[in-house]
Amino acid sequence: MLKQKGFFHFQTDKNMTHPIFENNAEFSGISFDRDHLGHWADEMFQWLFCSHPRYAREEIFLQKEAELLKELSHFIEQTQSFAENAGNAARAFFSRLPDIHQLLKSDLETMFNSDPAAKSIREVLLAYPGFYAISVHRIAHELWNNNIPVIPRLLSEYAHCKTGIDIHPAASIGERFLIDHGTGVVIGETCNIGNDVKIYQGVTLGALSVSRDHAAIKRHPTIGNGVVVYANATILGGNTVIGDGSVIGGNVWITQSIPQDSLVFHKSEIIIKNNSNFPEPLNFII
Repeated sequence: MLKQKGFFHFQTDKNMTHPIFENNAEFSGISFDRDHLGHWADEMFQWLFCSHPRYAREEIFLQKEAELLKELSHFIEQTQSFAENAGNAARAFFSRLPDIHQLLKSDLETMFNSDPAAKSIREVLLAYPGFYAISVHRIAHELWNNNIPVIPRLLSEYAHCKTGIDIHPAASIGERFLIDHGTGVVIGETCNIGNDVKIYQGVTLGALSVSRDHAAIKRHPTIGNGVVVYANATILGGNTVIGDGSVIGGNVWITQSIPQDSLVFHKSEIIIKNNSNFPEPLNFII
């Protein structure tokens, strides 16, 4: 080893393999353009709702459909672990898009009708992170159900990065689903959510444990129809069922089933005093 002007210069055998390169041999077959896939997700979202001016012409709409299908086929090939024909898998996915679009339209209308702050359907479509996260989830979930590897997880994590909403692509979510605000929402892999469910920011629908031994069993809760889950509530466990029509208040911690039409809330004491009679100010030094 030679030292020169504060730098270390190594003399190496040209036949030697760099240790990091050698240790990464198991990943040598993985070559995936995550940025391109994220761009595809955004383009798919725009195409599904014709939310870009270029889709005013059906000719352009149909051209874009062909481009998106071709790109998806290429992504599937890039996974290098899908045994079936990538083109056929992509076409099968696109054949399901009319049904997915109808689901998303009902989600969109529900979000608009439930939020007095929403001025228009278009505003919800373009500006609400909850709707974007749901849209990407319904796409990723369909790919997951078709046994497409890697891509569903990458799509869900792309939406997670953009919105702060983390939905595993395997999670089953019913019709007219609404996420209000959304930051910090976590929905686990084996979660089942019914129709007309509304959840707020910070809600966790999670597992009681994260052991690999439990990978093949249901670890996340079941949420019945018409349930409302308010901010920062935590509901855990594969055997936990929230009955239809229940309202789960903010900040509660639930690990057992709740009967239908229940109201669950966390009771906390709030003390209000006259500031002028308080013996000394509260000084915090950080």
